[in-house]
Amino acid sequence: MVKQPRLTPEEAEKMLLQAGFELVRTKGSHRIYMKGNKRVVIPYHKGKILHPKIIKQVIKSIEESKTKE
Repeated sequence: MVKQPRLTPEEAEKMLLQAGFELVRTKGSHRIYMKGNKRVVIPYHKGKILHPKIIKQVIKSIEESKTKE
């Protein structure tokens, strides 16, 4: 099984923006990104590492958005 990368919120945000996602809104420390009907929520705590489930969600969303284009 391939080991997932460890990402900070800044790195995940950069990946999403490069894939064409847009920052829709912010609520507290969470940033919501959308592309089409796909939504990704990133808890934005500066300097902390994201939970593996959130990293998996980000990578899956980017891959799905690329296949639809």
